[in-house]
Amino acid sequence: MSASTESAGTPKSRRLAPMIVRILLGLGFFVFGLNGFLRFMPEPKTPMPEGAQAFAGAMMKTGYMFQMVAGTQLIAGVLLLLNLFVPLALVLLVPLMVNIIAFHIFLQPAGIAPGLVLTAMELYLAWVYRKAYLPMLAIRPKI
Repeated sequence: MSASTESAGTPKSRRLAPMIVRILLGLGFFVFGLNGFLRFMPEPKTPMPEGAQAFAGAMMKTGYMFQMVAGTQLIAGVLLLLNLFVPLALVLLVPLMVNIIAFHIFLQPAGIAPGLVLTAMELYLAWVYRKAYLPMLAIRPKI
């Protein structure tokens, strides 16, 4: 057996790629989630379109929605970075990813690229961890 494979025969590249993607996705959501509370990132120099401003304003006016989204991002990011409950972290991020993509499609198309990259990473990791979701997708689960 070569040095580039594990004892189970899994090539290093097949173990390394998911780890790198998991860390990058976790880092992205950790940083953006933390920014939701600490506001350390500068505001964009160009103003958001009117619809995007109205949406963001409505989230802030609820008194909880913006904090809940930021908290979910932060928690899921930490779980991904620590390699804990990764399938759960990915499930927590799905509604956020759908909203990120929808936000950019309908309200701010110019900024969609980072959302597409995050979505691609999310889908890749969901595929890697697909066996963890099989019991949840059973038509008639055994209890």
